[in-house]
Amino acid sequence: MSGNRAVAAVEAVWRIEAGRLIAGLSGLVRDVGLAEELAQDALVAALEQWPTSGVPRNAGAWLMAVGKRRAIDHIRRSQNLDRKYAQLAHTLDETEELPEVGAIEDDLLRLVFTACHPVLSTEARAALTLRMLGGLKTEEIARAFLVSEATVAQRIVRAKRVLAKADVPFEVPSGAELAPRLASVLEVVYLIFNEGYSATAGDDWMRPELCADALRLGRVLAELMPREPEVHGLVALLEIQASRQRARTTADGTPVLLLDQDRSRWDQIHIRRGLAALERAEGLAPRGPYTLQAALAACHARARTAAETDWARIAALYEELAAARPSPVVELNRAVALSMAEGPQAGLDLVDLLVDDPALRNYHLLPSVRGDLLAKLGRPAEARVEFERAAELTRNARERALLLDRAAACGA
Repeated sequence: MSGNRAVAAVEAVWRIEAGRLIAGLSGLVRDVGLAEELAQDALVAALEQWPTSGVPRNAGAWLMAVGKRRAIDHIRRSQNLDRKYAQLAHTLDETEELPEVGAIEDDLLRLVFTACHPVLSTEARAALTLRMLGGLKTEEIARAFLVSEATVAQRIVRAKRVLAKADVPFEVPSGAELAPRLASVLEVVYLIFNEGYSATAGDDWMRPELCADALRLGRVLAELMPREPEVHGLVALLEIQASRQRARTTADGTPVLLLDQDRSRWDQIHIRRGLAALERAEGLAPRGPYTLQAALAACHARARTAAETDWARIAALYEELAAARPSPVVELNRAVALSMAEGPQAGLDLVDLLVDDPALRNYHLLPSVRGDLLAKLGRPAEARVEFERAAELTRNARERALLLDRAAACGA
């Protein structure tokens, strides 16, 4: 096998197996930082050996075998042999299969909750999750979030240090602790997807690779926690949102707003998966925030044309969502739905109640929505001011250009 092909194969295997490999090793050494180092050692060994020996039949088992041997060497060096060596004495050779699937999946779930532990900052949780569970390199994470590699590396190192200092147990929380910890996990996956779906900064409107990473994490989580309705609700939301990706920009990358999109370009496979996940979520328990957002997305997915959208139902769902998770952003979205269901003045009346909310002071979508409603009401001069303010607030170049175009369309 040529060197380039072997390196590509190693990278592909790593992307698939990194989470399970680190999880399995974490289950053995009970230290996620050490487990990642051992997994990286296995990756280096693959890069050294696979170009000449070829990719093993069971590449995941090969990596786990190397990682286990490195774990044994580490424990020998640290002189903890008596207590721990017995746990690791059974090593895998290159022809053996991976450990029992259930055990690895249990460890994978423990790793998810450890990497997303609320003792870490949101940014650190996202970076650590993408590194350990998504198999992304430091430079890939840095590129996705438009920060330097040094910043991402520092976040990851600091996160491991914080987890070790706080003595965070490698376990799945139970009882009353599960719900808030699960909310932290779902928040991280949602944050990763949103950064890919509507990039907060830079020249690109979307980063599809980041959406794909988040969706893959969500699907894994749904397999690991099949009885948790909000896990399926989040997956449903991500699937339906992901279905629109091809229609959200023109060939040159210019953004296309939802109501202007060519719905024939929406991915029906994603939509079917999303609707199935939504049905599963709604069948498990009362609707939580992610399930409600998925139900909102489903209203758009089921409408064959923009004109067929059930805006009255969308407004009602936003009202339910506001009761479940009060937020000025939810109220802003409800204002848009009301404007479509009852007319722009109804929407503007609600938006005007939000203009002094401190949480929305620098949120570019507030003046953007207000500008749109003013334009529909025949007040172009006021609309232009709002669009220009929105353009000043956004950090995304594509969105800024769109807003300035809308401002110009309002006339002098």
